[in-house]
Amino acid sequence: MATITLDNVHKKFGDTEVIHGVSIEIAEGEFIVIVGPSGCGKSTLLRMVAGLETVTAGEVRIAGARVNETEPMDRDIAMVFQNYALYPHMSVFDNMAYGLKIARVPQPEIRDRVAAAAEMLQLEAFLNRKPRELSGGQRQRVAMGRAIVRKPKAFLFDEPLSNLDAKLRVQMRLEIKDLQKELGITSLYVTHDQVEAMTLADRMIVMNEGVAEQVGRPLDVYSNPGTEFVAGFIGSPATNFLSAEAVGESGRGAAKLGIRPEHARLCKPESGFVRGRMTYAEALGAETLLHLRLPDGALFTLRQDGGGSIPHEGDDCGIIWEERNQLLFLPDGGRL
Repeated sequence: MATITLDNVHKKFGDTEVIHGVSIEIAEGEFIVIVGPSGCGKSTLLRMVAGLETVTAGEVRIAGARVNETEPMDRDIAMVFQNYALYPHMSVFDNMAYGLKIARVPQPEIRDRVAAAAEMLQLEAFLNRKPRELSGGQRQRVAMGRAIVRKPKAFLFDEPLSNLDAKLRVQMRLEIKDLQKELGITSLYVTHDQVEAMTLADRMIVMNEGVAEQVGRPLDVYSNPGTEFVAGFIGSPATNFLSAEAVGESGRGAAKLGIRPEHARLCKPESGFVRGRMTYAEALGAETLLHLRLPDGALFTLRQDGGGSIPHEGDDCGIIWEERNQLLFLPDGGRL
């Protein structure tokens, strides 16, 4: 178990800067999720911690020691990849034991470590099988077992659940979280899936175009997004944005108003803050998503309980919300 520090870390590929000065202190045993859309720099940031990408400027420290120039194998970290990266010709046991054999760990200790990890991951019955004989979830468990047996200072996960179906992803999320709590190992986890970020993270880093837009506990980030980007990215369905005008000491200025779908409700057209025409509804069982077309052509989405009444297509409706749930943003995307 170790701390991980990113101190004003930058990364350039040629003249193109892809990571713009990211800083964070990760405590021992903390589970940090790096979340953001494709191409935002989240995997690059993880790979710099792993030593698979060089650091252009700034410092990466593990357990207080600078590791910018340290080879990946000497950083005492273990990675779990999206594609499992298992050796197809080796058994589950040999895949899990391979790193220990390379490190010349004594054979009896290898057997003990693999057996303990296999029991933890419910893989005892599969130790003699080849990866091709396993399901996707079982392969991911083998990849995690290979990381666990090394007893590293930190786990680094790079979108490990992306290849799994939706139901299995939910199950594996729970298993990863329980496992990390049990082992108490500092973990960095990369995903584009905000549900994974919200459910797994002690704290999350929301990345946007190489910038750490916001760092915080999931519910804090959800409740108090620091930028328009964060408000639009965290939360599903996404936040609705309306053109607005902010009034301050310096006068009036353009702004954007953000309203989350769960904070809006329908009312009579004349009573609403804005009007919309019912376009279509998504009845999902426990909840229903209502999509209304505003006069300017934009869509506005509301979430309501599944048992509520649904307007007919083409009906004019008012939309209202409580002022305390409004999110106001400046033209540059910052929070007002």
